[in-house]
Amino acid sequence: MTTDSTLLALGATVLCCTLAIAGVHTYASGRAHRQALVDRLSSTAPTRTESGRIRRFRAVDRRLRRTRLGRTIHLRLSATGLDVTAGEFTTYVAAVVVALWLIAATTLAPFFGPIAALVAVWSAAIFLNWQRQKRIEAFINQLPDVARLLANATAAGLALRTALAMAAEELEAPAGEELARVADQLTLGRSVDDALGELAERLPSRELVVLVTTLVLSNRAGGSVVGSLRNLTQTLEDRKETRREVRTMLSEVNATAFTVPLLGLGSLLLINSSNEGALARVTGSPLGQILVLVSVGLYTVGFFVIRRLGKIEV
Repeated sequence: MTTDSTLLALGATVLCCTLAIAGVHTYASGRAHRQALVDRLSSTAPTRTESGRIRRFRAVDRRLRRTRLGRTIHLRLSATGLDVTAGEFTTYVAAVVVALWLIAATTLAPFFGPIAALVAVWSAAIFLNWQRQKRIEAFINQLPDVARLLANATAAGLALRTALAMAAEELEAPAGEELARVADQLTLGRSVDDALGELAERLPSRELVVLVTTLVLSNRAGGSVVGSLRNLTQTLEDRKETRREVRTMLSEVNATAFTVPLLGLGSLLLINSSNEGALARVTGSPLGQILVLVSVGLYTVGFFVIRRLGKIEV
């Protein structure tokens, strides 16, 4: 009896070890196949852009996309419409960070090197947000034309899917590119609600939400969308003119927001040029470093306050 139990336990142990080894081998093989597929797809990616520019830093881009940071940068770049890969953008930002660090440390004082590097990284994030907002503004300016083309196409008896594809061919970027992406998703079998909802999430704006809601409700209810789109076209034209007037009136406020930090930087350069080594002596003590950090923080707060005061939602 004891011998049978021992043999049974030994057999179960051998079976468990065999299954464990097989599972580890299967996992490792699947992971290796997945990595080989990623490398093959990356190596077969186009080496030139649509404008003919050669893609640079492909190895950096391939490694960077395996990380969460790289995927985040790639998504943010895709929302801006810039024809730059995540590897290229990261390499350029790193080069600018190093250059500003050395320039600030040499021109002002070594203490300002890390501050300049942080400002460079923050400026890169601001640049991406600015490019994304710029693309959204350009898309909003084209929305009256989008609504007009869709109204004419549906009035001619075309289906909404066909009308979106036709509008993508007629319009220039960024509306043409975004509608082409929606048309491609519809061709692959996605629903109109999902494709247009993703467009509204990618380029968030009140005008686009109204247009998407009109199209989605008309597509669900099966009613005529021509009258709604034509009324929406006039509304979008009026909002376009209003946004242009507001932006013109607030241009001076936005310019002031960027002028104030530049005045602070200019004063530092003036002090250091009139009395060489003054900033190095000031930042040589903990009290001086604290005062410099407080002043930088105050300029930063002033920048955001002025920007917030000059921001009016239309």
